[in-house]
Amino acid sequence: MVVDIVPLPLPPAFVVMVFLQIEFDLNVWIVIILGVAGSILGRYILTLYIPKIAGRIFKPSKNEDVQFLGKKLKEKGWKSQVAILTYSLLPLPTTPLFIAGGMAKMRPYLIIPAFFIGKFISDTIAVLMGKYAAENTPYILSGAISWKSITGLIVGLLLIAGLLFIDWRACLQEKKFKLNFSIWK
Repeated sequence: MVVDIVPLPLPPAFVVMVFLQIEFDLNVWIVIILGVAGSILGRYILTLYIPKIAGRIFKPSKNEDVQFLGKKLKEKGWKSQVAILTYSLLPLPTTPLFIAGGMAKMRPYLIIPAFFIGKFISDTIAVLMGKYAAENTPYILSGAISWKSITGLIVGLLLIAGLLFIDWRACLQEKKFKLNFSIWK
């Protein structure tokens, strides 16, 4: 839950789940169920408090821009649910998704169902793979810090930067790509 409450791309929740499962020799399915429930609760809390923080650190124009993006997501109905599900299945941080949803003041029930399905599937795969990796550590340990982990961190930071610095209103209404770096109060 803690790694999913924070609005920064921290190590994914499945890493914590794998660690706990291995360290305490826990039942893998209990770890997955409780871990996904913790992630959902963490993301839910994030969507509740991020609008208050965003209002204090970002200019009103940036908040309005992201709220506009959220309204567009709401208008798409089932298509946005498919997009959220697909995004949740990808090995990308979901922090930007919930920051956008929270800043856009979207109701969590519009994001969480599809996120739950994607998170349960992707975390199940990751935890089972982690269990396998732990059982075969000597063969895998040599690649702990890899281009994939560094790429994941960079992609997460780029997604947050895109959310914050792209003028979404110009992109969606005027079909023009604009960047705005003047977003801080």
